[in-house]
Amino acid sequence: MFYLILLLIPVAEIAVFIQVGSRIGVSMTLLLVLASAVFGIWLVRAQGFAAATRVQAMIARGESPALGMLEGLALLAAGVLLLIPGFLTDVAAFVLLIPPLRRAIIRLYLRRVRPEGAVTHHYPGPAKPGRPPLEGESRRED
Repeated sequence: MFYLILLLIPVAEIAVFIQVGSRIGVSMTLLLVLASAVFGIWLVRAQGFAAATRVQAMIARGESPALGMLEGLALLAAGVLLLIPGFLTDVAAFVLLIPPLRRAIIRLYLRRVRPEGAVTHHYPGPAKPGRPPLEGESRRED
């Protein structure tokens, strides 16, 4: 299925290029593709910095940065889609650049894909009851 999609995307992009080029002309079509890529990359950069700031704030508050990191991954995907010349990939990228739509896509993804793995937490402080404290030696080297 994945390979079929990889085959169909360029074919669909070529078909859209032909349709748009026949209506507005080749030079305007190329200019539109270039302008959408430049504007999209600017948006990805701005939103990427904002996402990185949100992830750092989540970490500082002791929260899980998983959703912020998934947003960053979606922004990376948008950036890659914008680098591929074409209107369909640009539309998909701009959908990922709209924060409410991006979050809805992430929520849909998380509902469909069940993450696996174990999460362990380490809280500094006194030893838990029933567990002996860790012992060791340390020395300071300046």
